[in-house]
Amino acid sequence: MKMLRFRSSSIRSLNQEIRCTIRLLDDSEISCCIQRETKGQFLLDHICNHYSLLEKDYFGIRYVDPEKQRHWLESNKPVLKQMKSNPPYTMCFRVKFYPHEPMKIKEELTRYLLYLQLKRDIFHGRLLCSFSDAAYLGACIIQAELGDYDPDEHPEDYVAEFKLFPKQSPKLERKIGEIHKTELRGQSPAAAEFNLLQKAHALETYGVDPHPCKDFTGSTAFLGFTATGFVVFQGNKRIHLLKWADVSKLKFEGKTFYVIGIQKEKKLVLTFHTSTPAACKHLWKCGVENQAFYKCAKSSQVKTVSSSNIFFKGSRFRYSGRVAKEVIDASSKIQRDPPEVHRSTIGQSKSFTSLHKQLIINVEPLLPALPSQNDIEEIVLENGMDPGEEPESITPEVCVEDKQEEEEDEALTISELMYNPCSSVMPTPVEDGGIDLLFDNPVKPGKDMDPDRDSFEELEADERAFLVAEEEEMQEVRWLLGQSYELLTGNKQLNAFVRSFIQLLAVGLGLLLLVVPLLLVLLESDIDISFLHEIRQTPEFEQFHYEYYCPLRQWVTCKISYILETMGAS
Repeated sequence: MKMLRFRSSSIRSLNQEIRCTIRLLDDSEISCCIQRETKGQFLLDHICNHYSLLEKDYFGIRYVDPEKQRHWLESNKPVLKQMKSNPPYTMCFRVKFYPHEPMKIKEELTRYLLYLQLKRDIFHGRLLCSFSDAAYLGACIIQAELGDYDPDEHPEDYVAEFKLFPKQSPKLERKIGEIHKTELRGQSPAAAEFNLLQKAHALETYGVDPHPCKDFTGSTAFLGFTATGFVVFQGNKRIHLLKWADVSKLKFEGKTFYVIGIQKEKKLVLTFHTSTPAACKHLWKCGVENQAFYKCAKSSQVKTVSSSNIFFKGSRFRYSGRVAKEVIDASSKIQRDPPEVHRSTIGQSKSFTSLHKQLIINVEPLLPALPSQNDIEEIVLENGMDPGEEPESITPEVCVEDKQEEEEDEALTISELMYNPCSSVMPTPVEDGGIDLLFDNPVKPGKDMDPDRDSFEELEADERAFLVAEEEEMQEVRWLLGQSYELLTGNKQLNAFVRSFIQLLAVGLGLLLLVVPLLLVLLESDIDISFLHEIRQTPEFEQFHYEYYCPLRQWVTCKISYILETMGAS
């Protein structure tokens, strides 16, 4: 475990050091000491220096607050001002922005880190795929970890030693073994990892960090942001895909999240409800950052986004960092000897079996084994629990008896499962009882609602629901504006008199501003200009000067002198 100390420019904080532990993608850890004013960018730079990583804009640091809500560490703010818990702090180094085209990644090191993240996504059920795709992805992982198949070293059920998927049937393991023995033979770890990236980036859930929500009917949905745009999943079906170019605004109010855009030349408004206001704000900030990263051509085009409406200021947020196009351009200009890639050992890969103890993605859940102490610590970290707290979510559940004969005869298709990523990886952690416990007052769906309704009908329903609320708000605004207008225009005679008075007052002030400076020039200055000299020689001006102006100036001078003497004597 390595130690590093950062020195900030603040003298008052030199003696205040806080310990941070950052868990990396291979589950190893780095510890360091930061100071009061140390910003999040220092921690990210520290990890990138540890790896010798140049293409670092795809990555970020995630932490969990005492309310078990996940956050991304903001690079331009002090770490201590973002953390709501007491030190020492524990954070995780993760992929924040998934490359739209992994083939354009320049260095093998960056591809390896992305491979580790995708391996976690596959294991935790975030990467939804068909049976054939699952078998190929699993074979790529086995090839990268073990190399070529060797009958002398690898037993018949060697694939079963690796826990790769949430539900892993013997038939899937046999298919993985077949591909590993034949199609991938001779590939280096780097080549196998590259093949996995190519296959994974074409899947619908590639790069989706699922946010659990309820739609206006009370049905569970998972929202996510990808390089393509905003996506919504219900069950195993993607019901919405709104490209970034068609997303005009993201906003939130309390627990309600709105996506406003255009689809098929029609205004589209999607409304979702989160479990807490903090979860809704986190969802909004993730959307703002992803839209800026993937949509903008230059970082200078990124604007500050506000969630405000007509009456309230709301939250303001701006993505700080390079955008995807700039990152790709910078990657193409990298000229150095590739750094050495230190891959994790086989033992670490096998330890993945200890990470996943409770699933909510399966109609027939797996029977989890009793966890070890190391397993408990892992799940505590993923769920954001206090280290001393007894985690409820790892308690074994009563499960339906597993029918192995049916598994042998019926192929497991991952895409047939409900898209409900496991509780340990949710942006808002899920406790026992499922996702419904996240919501205090979930909206119940109608009795006649069809669970398999067409996605176009959902679009229309979501739009109508929001437009009704928007129309009510606009009616209130129009009423207030109407009252103000009636107050101003109700009495026409009074209004005409007010206008005349205002015009007269404006003309008088204008004349004063013009005449007073001219009088001061005539009376006090010695400027000898012909037209000024002629004015001074007129009888009227001389009378005004000696009979009015001089006595007034003498009186003002005496009063000022008296006041100054009084103040000096006191």
